[in-house]
Amino acid sequence: MPIPQEFIQELKSRTDIVDVISSYVNLKKAGRNMVGLCPFHTEKTPSFNVSRENEFFHCFGCGVGGDVITFVRRIENLDYIDAVKFLAQRAGMSMPEKDFDSGITNLKNRIYEANREAARFYHKQLYTPQGKEALEYLRKRGLTEKTIIHFGLGYSPQSRFELVNHLKSKGFSQQEMIQANLANLSQKNYPFDRFSDRVMFPIIDLRGNVIAFGGRIMSDIKPKYLNTSDTPVFNKSRNLFALQFAKNKANGQLILVEGYMDVIALHQAGIENAVATLGTSLTTEQAIVLKRYCDEVVVCYDADQAGQKATARAISILREAGLRIRILTVPDGKDPDEYIKNHGEQGTARFRMLLEKSGSDVRFQLDTLRKRYNIDLTEQRVEYLTQASRLLAGLDNSIEQNVYLSELAQELNVDKAALKNQMHRYERQNRRDHQKREQRYIQEHISARNDKINNEKFYNLRAANAEEALLALIMLNPDAADTVFSGVSKEQFITSFNRKVYEILKKHAMQGGEFSLTDISGEFSNDEVSSIAKILASHPRENDAVQAAREYMQVLAEENEKMSPEQIAQADTQTLMEQLQKLKEKKK
Repeated sequence: MPIPQEFIQELKSRTDIVDVISSYVNLKKAGRNMVGLCPFHTEKTPSFNVSRENEFFHCFGCGVGGDVITFVRRIENLDYIDAVKFLAQRAGMSMPEKDFDSGITNLKNRIYEANREAARFYHKQLYTPQGKEALEYLRKRGLTEKTIIHFGLGYSPQSRFELVNHLKSKGFSQQEMIQANLANLSQKNYPFDRFSDRVMFPIIDLRGNVIAFGGRIMSDIKPKYLNTSDTPVFNKSRNLFALQFAKNKANGQLILVEGYMDVIALHQAGIENAVATLGTSLTTEQAIVLKRYCDEVVVCYDADQAGQKATARAISILREAGLRIRILTVPDGKDPDEYIKNHGEQGTARFRMLLEKSGSDVRFQLDTLRKRYNIDLTEQRVEYLTQASRLLAGLDNSIEQNVYLSELAQELNVDKAALKNQMHRYERQNRRDHQKREQRYIQEHISARNDKINNEKFYNLRAANAEEALLALIMLNPDAADTVFSGVSKEQFITSFNRKVYEILKKHAMQGGEFSLTDISGEFSNDEVSSIAKILASHPRENDAVQAAREYMQVLAEENEKMSPEQIAQADTQTLMEQLQKLKEKKK
């Protein structure tokens, strides 16, 4: 059963889309709208627009858009019902006293409950005879009882059925355990525990829900770490370990390390702004999340080849997200956990000194590049300086470029002007490449070649553009709605997606409803709402909306008179000749 429209109307009246989005994005006034850097993709030039007047947002860079409910769905990874609950709570409203939870909402709630019960089970197992080895392992790693409890660490028994049996006794179904990825199915269709004989690390989201687990084996069996696969409540590319604690201690800076134990060791040492990825390399989505809570990230990965490669990749992603970056390399190839333990009582102080001395990402990249060349040889020195110039050409800050050019010129006794000229050549090349990419994007956007929501638009471009203009007129100029509804039938809409939007708007009109995106967003997916927001963003309000509606209706009528490729293929000669004559008469 849908949420009553009266409740949505009340929620809309109490919710300012700019206020909501401003708590996640730094917005600035630009004409009638607000603009900022998109929180859903990395960009350097603001293309994320928010219209308070029309109650929608749209990013001209990545195409994401929608109403305030859609924004919360995307930014908080919620379904529609939960997003409405989130906004209702923010507005001081109580949800209607009926069960509006959808199937997916119910499933998510059950997964949260199953994960919470599993976390309790694993933690208790740590203090049983079978968990003795795991507890000793944690204590040998230097963890205190307070830390073990704080992070909710636990142990998964060696038997493959103890958690399954425990969850069954608590009323969880086989399907719910599998959906939570707490159990797998055997060849004989019996559920068994996914995690076995491992130290368990609960992964908790920003609202305090247990959403997943990481399990570390205590022997040499591979894989060393086993993590929950993606579920309806967990996406490893969007979450970070211990962020729920670290965000409160960030003070503008977060430390990014490789593993759970490194994070825990730093937190125990009083350095509580550390986080880690979840068994994967850093992703763009994680960088965007980091950007919400800090301005600077200190990357502290292992000093081995794999760690250095991961560092280089992280630099690129973090730079794109607009973050400042520093690189901390722990001496002697140690990780933070080992380093702090090896220095005993001075461990924390020594690590803080390393933190203070950590260098910029540019210096790290230049040093890494330099190691590839023997600069005593003229040819290799030239190649190093050429590649260094290419690297500096990618920086946005001209002062930063100038500082490193001066350092390079002094270090290798070369003319700074020559280095600067080479760098400018690469900058011009970068601009040309960027312009080509922009031209390709514009061409694809105009032609609708890659429109995944309305895949019929490319083949019916004129009709689809008229349809979109009519939809925008209804939603942005309600005084033209009656003209459109009385003059256009749903059958005249040639593309299926636009027809669906039109039908829903007409249904709302018949029920006395309004036409804002918030009023209809519950009937569409996030991507479909983004497509509608794009339509609204592409069609400003008309001064004479009724006249504009008539003109677009005429275009749509003309397009309906045309024969489709299928009709042409099946038509006889007489029909084709009549169609051709009609086209000739219209051109006169």
